[in-house]
Amino acid sequence: MPTNLAIEDALLKKALKAGGFRTKKETVTKALEEFIQRRQQRKILRAMGSIEFREEWNYKVDRQDRESGR
Repeated sequence: MPTNLAIEDALLKKALKAGGFRTKKETVTKALEEFIQRRQQRKILRAMGSIEFREEWNYKVDRQDRESGR
């Protein structure tokens, strides 16, 4: 999807250099991918501590049960 963006030249130059990219498109694409990844990681971090685990659960026994077809 073609898009025209007004991005600060100095900021884009810094990103090009920092990332070692050859094109502006490559730089912006990678920046968007990293932005999305960080936001997804934040959701995971917020969930930490909110999930309760069964203290008595034994993953080794559970794995053996699944492997043996029980």
